Amino acid sequence: MSNWIDEIPESDRATYTRGGFGERQQVRTKVALLVIDVTYGFTGEAEQTLEEAIEKYVTACGPIAWCAVPKIKSIIDFFRTLDNSVMYTRSSPEDTPFSGRATKSKNLSMSISQHDNSFPELIEPKAGDWIVEKTKASAFFETPLLSGLRKQKIDTLFVCGVSTSGCVRATVVDGFSHGFDIFVIDDCCFDRSNYAHCANLFDMDAKYATVISHKEAIDLLEVRQV
Repeated sequence: MSNWIDEIPESDRATYTRGGFGERQQVRTKVALLVIDVTYGFTGEAEQTLEEAIEKYVTACGPIAWCAVPKIKSIIDFFRTLDNSVMYTRSSPEDTPFSGRATKSKNLSMSISQHDNSFPELIEPKAGDWIVEKTKASAFFETPLLSGLRKQKIDTLFVCGVSTSGCVRATVVDGFSHGFDIFVIDDCCFDRSNYAHCANLFDMDAKYATVISHKEAIDLLEVRQV
């Protein structure tokens, strides 16, 4: 993905700035990392082209996913060194005919294979990590995520994963609505569309979250440990 802010017209940036959008949020008392849907169904296999990945996994994002995965691993490892919670989401494998589809795409079936729904070995959850299974785009929609976060007294979420314009955005909007301060790690997010990736990072940064890089996230958390 390109540097997302460079893809946003200067006139749009100026309009949002004049409107007072883009206020930076604060890391409060207790943080957690939320890794959204980074499964083979969205990454495809590491050596596949985008076309090959989509042929096998209709939701796959192809090579751009594998540019993000090493950085996602790095941020996961960093959170673990600080003893902060790491939480994963993925699609619910259960047959849920009354919930409808996560999106209106006619190419998505209700059934999800075990492999499609598994995490790449590089970022596999470890004992103690929480896996939230969901039927809709938002990780908060009819899942125990909110009650789990409140039970742990978490007030600040760092978010990464896929797709920037879909499940990441839906989760961020709901998380903000529930009162969390949210930091979206831009180079740890990916999307099958670079346009959608950039536009949604811009809009989230303006209204619902603070968008930062992988390096900025680590720097920000390291400062809190001093």
